[in-house]
Amino acid sequence: MNFHSILFKRTEDKIEESSNEPDFFADLNLDQIIDAITIGKREYNLKPFFYSPLNDIDAIKYRHEVMQDLENKALFECIKSFAQKMHIMREHLLQAEKLHYKYQKESWFLDAVEIYCDAVNCLASDLTVIDLKSQGFLAFREYLTNYVNSERFKSLLSETKRLKSDLSSIKYCLLIKGNSVTVRKYESEIDYSADVEKTFEKFKQGAVKDYRVTFSDWVEMNHVEAKILELVAKLYPDIFSHLDNYCIKNSNYLDETIRVFDREIQFYIAYLEHIAILKRVGLKFCYPQISDKSKEVYNREGFDLALAYKLINENSSIVCNDFYLKNKERVIVVSGPNQGGKTTFARTFGQLHYLAKLGCPVPGIESQLFICDRIFTHFEKEETIKDLRGKLEDDLIRMYKILSQATSNSIVIINEIFTSTTLKDAIFLSKKIMERIMQLDLMSVWVTFVDELASFSDKTVSMVSTVTPENPALRTYKIVRRPADGISYAISIAEKYRLTYVRLKERLKS
Repeated sequence: MNFHSILFKRTEDKIEESSNEPDFFADLNLDQIIDAITIGKREYNLKPFFYSPLNDIDAIKYRHEVMQDLENKALFECIKSFAQKMHIMREHLLQAEKLHYKYQKESWFLDAVEIYCDAVNCLASDLTVIDLKSQGFLAFREYLTNYVNSERFKSLLSETKRLKSDLSSIKYCLLIKGNSVTVRKYESEIDYSADVEKTFEKFKQGAVKDYRVTFSDWVEMNHVEAKILELVAKLYPDIFSHLDNYCIKNSNYLDETIRVFDREIQFYIAYLEHIAILKRVGLKFCYPQISDKSKEVYNREGFDLALAYKLINENSSIVCNDFYLKNKERVIVVSGPNQGGKTTFARTFGQLHYLAKLGCPVPGIESQLFICDRIFTHFEKEETIKDLRGKLEDDLIRMYKILSQATSNSIVIINEIFTSTTLKDAIFLSKKIMERIMQLDLMSVWVTFVDELASFSDKTVSMVSTVTPENPALRTYKIVRRPADGISYAISIAEKYRLTYVRLKERLKS
C-alpha cells in the first residue's frame, strides 16, 4: 500500500479543508468540544479537520485502525517525541527569520536541519520495533524506511554532520587593545586560566564576590559579535563558503509527506489526549459499528462530551444514558419535566453521530451508528429585531429550510419548537412536521412538551426524562424508553407559568 496520508486512506478521500464550523455546531455544543480538544494545538490548525467529516465507511475504519494503534503507549510516546522535535525545529526556523546577521541566521538553519534529521531517524528506528496493525501506520513506516535509506536523506544527514563538525573545530584568538580588536587563528597557545585559579585558590577565605564577566544569553548577536564573526569567516573561508552553499542548496530540505504527517497525526493525538481526561474518571469510549444503510442504531452509556468535560472540572458526577432504534423506528420523541436532561440527551445523539463521521471513538461502552449525509438542528433562539420576524414565524421558516434540504439519509434534531404559540396550534404544526419527517424516512430526536407526538406512528419512540419518585422536583437526568404519561408535561407547564401549588400559595400570600 502506498502511503498518502495518515488521515485519508486514498487521495480521493481527502476533503477540502473548511475554516468555517458547521451550522449545527453551537446547538450540539460541538464548538465547545473542538475548542477543548485543540486548545493546546494551535500551531497545527486542526479545526478544519474537525469541520470536515467523512462519508465513506472504509475511510472511517482507516482512522479507527490508526486510533487503535495509538492506544499503544509506546507508539503514542514516540510520536509525541517526534512531534516535540519537529516543534523545536520550527522554532529554530522562525528564530532564524527574525535574526539580522547572515552567519547567525545560517547557524540556526543548520541546527534546524540537524534536529529534523534526528527526529526522522529516531521515529524510523522506533517504528521498526513497534507492533503496528493499521494500514495507515504500516504504510507510513514503509515510506519512512525508504526515505531514511534514500540518497537524498543520507546525503543531507552526512553533509549536516560534516558541516557541524567543521564549525565546531574552529578555534580563534581575540586580541583586544583599547578600541581595537584583532582576530587571528588559534596557534596552540597555553591556557593559563587553570594555573591562575590554582595559584590563588589558597588565598580564598569563605564566600567571596565573583568579579568575572559573564556573557549575555540573548539570542540576537550585537554588532561587535557580528563583526568578529565576519573576521572569523575570513580566517576559515572554505568552511563558511560551505555553510553558504549548504543553506541555499537545502532550503527545501523538509520532506512534504513528513511535514503533512507531522500535522495530521495531531488530529489523533489531540482527541486521544482529550478523552484520556474523561477515561481517568471512569467514563467509557468505544469504536462504533457504522453503516450507511441500516438505520438501526444504539448506544449504551453515552454522554454529552462537552457537559462531561465541564462537570469533571467542577468535580460533579456524569449521568450516562442509553438509546436504540430498531426495525422501522426512526424518531425518538423526548418528553418530561424541564431541566431533566432532555436537551443534553438530544445533543448526545447528534454528537455521537458526528464524532463517528470523524472516525473517532465515541462515548459509551457499545455503539452502532448511522453515517448520515448531513445533520440539521432546530434549537430555540431568542427573537431578534433585525429580521422583523416573530418567534413562531421564525420557527416555521427555519423548519421549512431544514426539511427542504434534508434527504432520507439526514439526521434532524429538534429542541422545544412552537413554545410561543397555543398548545392546540403547537400540536397541529408539530404533527404536520412529523408527517414530513415520516415521508422522508428521517432519523430524528425531538424534544417536546407535546406528548401526542410520542405515539404518532410505529416509527416514533417515546423516551421520558425521569424524576425521583419520592421527590418529583428532584431530577435523575436519566432518559428512559417508556410511554409519555402527560404528568411530566403538566408539571413542566405549571412550573413554567408559576402555577404549582407552592407558587400559587406564595402569590396568594402577597
